[in-house]
Amino acid sequence: MGRVIHFEIHADNPERAVKFYTDVFGWKFQKWEGPADYWLVMTGPDNEPGINGGLMPRKGNQTGDIIMAYVCTAQVNSVDESVAKATSCGGQVALPKMPVPGVGWLAYCKDTEGNIFGMMQEDKNAGM
Repeated sequence: MGRVIHFEIHADNPERAVKFYTDVFGWKFQKWEGPADYWLVMTGPDNEPGINGGLMPRKGNQTGDIIMAYVCTAQVNSVDESVAKATSCGGQVALPKMPVPGVGWLAYCKDTEGNIFGMMQEDKNAGM
């Protein structure tokens, strides 16, 4: 079963978004030490129900095909198999499989309604 394990907020101005969500919800943000501009989002204590996420600079521009929502990412055993399954069920690849160094393999797809979602395969050696 592909359980939602992560969400992402795509922002034109990440620092402004960090301030907004800190002020509104009290979320805590930590700049990721990886090779990309990325902030980890802690929405509450680990011993309470809920998920944590990330915040990243928005890719694309306001006149093109951009993400204007939160993206949920599901944990999968195989990104390749899951992308193949999504496309065979009428979905489309939005961003092909890519490494997230030290974390795993990530791909983004669109469902039959055009909603973007992520799929993450854990692999600490990805991109290394």
